[in-house]
Amino acid sequence: MERSWEVLLPEEIDPSGPESIADFARCTGMDEYDSVTDALADVGRYDAVVVRVTEIDAAVIERASKLKVIAKHGSGLDNVDVDAASRRDVVVCNTPGANARSVAEHALALLFGVRRQLRAADEHVREGGWDRAAFAGRELTGDTLGLFGFGTIAQETADLALGMGQDVVTYDPYADDEEIPAGVERVEELTTLFARSDAVSLAAPLTAETRHVVSTEELAALGERGVLINTARGAVVDEAALVAALDEGLLGGAGLDTFATEPPGPDHPLYDRDDVLLTPHVGGVTDQALARMSRQAAANVRTVYEGGLPDSTVNRDALGREGRR
Repeated sequence: MERSWEVLLPEEIDPSGPESIADFARCTGMDEYDSVTDALADVGRYDAVVVRVTEIDAAVIERASKLKVIAKHGSGLDNVDVDAASRRDVVVCNTPGANARSVAEHALALLFGVRRQLRAADEHVREGGWDRAAFAGRELTGDTLGLFGFGTIAQETADLALGMGQDVVTYDPYADDEEIPAGVERVEELTTLFARSDAVSLAAPLTAETRHVVSTEELAALGERGVLINTARGAVVDEAALVAALDEGLLGGAGLDTFATEPPGPDHPLYDRDDVLLTPHVGGVTDQALARMSRQAAANVRTVYEGGLPDSTVNRDALGREGRR
C-alpha cells in the first residue's frame, strides 16, 4: 500500500508504534526540524499528530488544515485543546490504561520511599554516616490507602495495595458502584477520604473541578503522620497549601511526580525537605508502558485512517456520526 498519510511526532516515542503503521503513514520526528516550534509551524502538512507533552493548542489546530486525528501517547489531555479540535472535526483520542501498572507501581514506590526516609537515609550514607536509629521507618501493611479517583491507574494501585495487606478506600463521584471491587470501600466526601487514610494517592484528572481541590482542609484531615502521593497532575494540589502543611507539621510527608509548573522553578520550597520525594513526571515511563502507549497511539491513527473512531475517542459526542473519518 502506498504511504498516503503524514504523521508528526513532536517527541520521540518507542519505534514499535510508527513501525506498525508504516504501510500507510510516513512518520516525521524532530530530526527533520530544528525545534518543536518549527515542527508545529509546519503542522499544515500533517494528517495526524502523535503527542506526548507538547501543547497542541487552538492556534496549532487552526493551522492544521489537513489534520484528522490527535493521538495522545498517554491518558491526560490537558495539553490538547479538545474543544478547538472538535470545532475542526479532528478526532482526539488517548491510550487509557497503557501505563496504568507503571504509574501504580511508581505511586507505591514513592510511598515506600517516604515511609522509609530513603532520601535522607541515602544522603546520610553518602556523607559517611551510619546512624541506623535515626531512620526507623513504618511498614505499609495494615495502613489505609486512600485513592482519589478510581480509574485504571487507581484500580491497579488498589490491586497492589490489597496484595500488601493494606486497607483501601476511594473517592470518585463518577465511578459506578459496580466498578468498585470487593475489598475497596467507597466514601462519599473527599475530606472523608483524607480523614480515613494513612496515605492518599491522587489518580484524578486535572479539570476545572479538580484544580487545587486538595488544599488545607484535606491535608489537615490526612494528619501529621499522613503522606500525600501525586502521580496525577500537579495542579490538583494547592502547592502553597502543601508547603504550609509540611512547614507547620500538619502533614507527615509527600511523594510528588507531577507539579503545577513543569519543571518546577529553581527555588521551589520543597527541594530541601527530607520528608518529600520528587521525581520528574516519570510514573508512566517504563520500557513496557512506553511500548504499549506507542503501539496503542499508532493503532488509533490507523483506526481513523480506515474510517472509524477509536474506542478511546474523547470528543465522540462533539464530532457526532458526521465527524467520523
